[in-house]
Amino acid sequence: MKTNADREAIAPGQPGARISAVVSDVDGTLVADDKSLPEANRLAVARLDDAGIAFALISSRPPRGMAAVIKALNVPLVFAGFNGGVISTAESEILEQHLLAPDLARRIVRSLADDGVDVWVFSGQEWFVRNVASPYVAREIRTVGFQPTVVRDFGAALETVAKIVGVSEDAALLGRGEARLRAELSDRATIVRSQRYYLDITHSLANKGAGVRSIAKHLAVPLQEVAVIGDGPNDVVMFAVGGLSIAMGNAEPAVQQAANYVTGANNAGGFAQAMERFILAKPDGPVADRGA
Repeated sequence: MKTNADREAIAPGQPGARISAVVSDVDGTLVADDKSLPEANRLAVARLDDAGIAFALISSRPPRGMAAVIKALNVPLVFAGFNGGVISTAESEILEQHLLAPDLARRIVRSLADDGVDVWVFSGQEWFVRNVASPYVAREIRTVGFQPTVVRDFGAALETVAKIVGVSEDAALLGRGEARLRAELSDRATIVRSQRYYLDITHSLANKGAGVRSIAKHLAVPLQEVAVIGDGPNDVVMFAVGGLSIAMGNAEPAVQQAANYVTGANNAGGFAQAMERFILAKPDGPVADRGA
């Protein structure tokens, strides 16, 4: 049997390396496609807690939209909403937040609207939309668990914006807007797809890489002892930061290739499998296949 000192001697990214915290994406990773939390995943998180391994969440969801998942997990945790834009405790104490400058928020809203893209604004605890019947609003209601506020003009909400989302069924249209905004604003904002139909724009420090760094700081855990798991393009930046990275089986090939390991899909027990095989398994146990 290897000792804890043996674990510390194993290089980061290898099974058996010391892991003191796990940071997980939510949609497509921890929850199933119907947004339910599988019991196996809840039990896996409880096992992490029993083992003294801290658990944290990071998601493009607003903090309010993560409340049901946090309640179901029922373990002490730190969580980051808006891709790291707001970091809080399970008791809703805000540890840090990064908001878009008002002038920048107004510019982004105008640019997206000029493209014919639907615009959502997340400000404070509220989600603002102009048209509740627009594509994906109903889907997002199911995801975050609360209703949007319908407005004719975003007005004062643009003074305290945590996230702007460009929404379109036309992936090519959204892609063109993404490329242009990246070229114009790359030093002032984080611009990334959380889904093929969602373009998230947040503060430059509101990305999952910076978010994982902040979570590790608040947990007082070295980055090389942090494992990260996710499925989306916006998760790749945190794969580069964590000591061990795991992609979901439902992730796109490019996302899987960026991770150390690949587990099963979110609808097939992939999260719980990953915790058992890569985090909770004894260091002298069998080693799972590395992702391609």
